[in-house]
Amino acid sequence: MRKGDYLGNFDLMLLLALLRLGEDAYGVTIARELEEQTGREVVVASVYATLERLQERGLVTSSLSDPTPERGGRAKRYFRITGAGIREVRDARRSLMNLWKGLPELKGEKA
Repeated sequence: MRKGDYLGNFDLMLLLALLRLGEDAYGVTIARELEEQTGREVVVASVYATLERLQERGLVTSSLSDPTPERGGRAKRYFRITGAGIREVRDARRSLMNLWKGLPELKGEKA
C-alpha cells in the first residue's frame, strides 16, 4: 500500500457500516448506523465526502435508484463495498489486532 492509502478511522467505520447495511446503504442510513453503533453524532455531508473519496479509490461503488415521489422525483444513491474494500477492511483489522495483542492495559476489557 502506498503512503496515504491507509484507511482512516472514519473510513473504516463507514466501510463496516456498509457491510452491516447491505442493500439499504445510502447517506442517511449510513449516518444513522454510525451514530447508533458509535454513540457519536455524524454529519451526512461528511459521510458523502468520505464515500466519494472511497469510491475514487475503488473501495466503494454506487448506483442510483429510480426516482421516488417522496423525494420530489429525485433518486437515492446507494453504496456498497467492493472486493477491494473488503480486503482493505481485513488488512486494517489484522494490523489493529497485531498492535493490540499483548498490551496489558487492554487485557480483560469487555466490548
